[in-house]
Amino acid sequence: MNNKIFLTLHGAIYTIFALALFFIPNMMWPMYGVEINDQYAQFLSQHTSIFLGGVAAVSLYLREIEHTETIKQLLKALLVTNLLGVIITGYAGITGIFVGFGWSDPAFFALLTLLSYRQLNQQ
Repeated sequence: MNNKIFLTLHGAIYTIFALALFFIPNMMWPMYGVEINDQYAQFLSQHTSIFLGGVAAVSLYLREIEHTETIKQLLKALLVTNLLGVIITGYAGITGIFVGFGWSDPAFFALLTLLSYRQLNQQ
């Protein structure tokens, strides 16, 4: 797939999760086996949206770039970001923090990692 389509898809996915974790954390987190039991837990979910939204913005605002070295570095950064997602959410699954639908998170990040790696190798 071309870089514009990849970055648009990547940015859209991160946008959806940023908005969901900001506006409906009480609905989202229980599907992962995590309770939102006070205002602090709700704020931490909303705080997480900063970073998800930031990755979305980077992907979407830079989807038009054509400079080869810049796109390679961007794809490397997205690859590392998604790989960290695999590690951290995988840890949550292994330790029992994430249960049920929570196992979709490491799978989701693994898919994005593979897609980022594939996109980088096409450069």
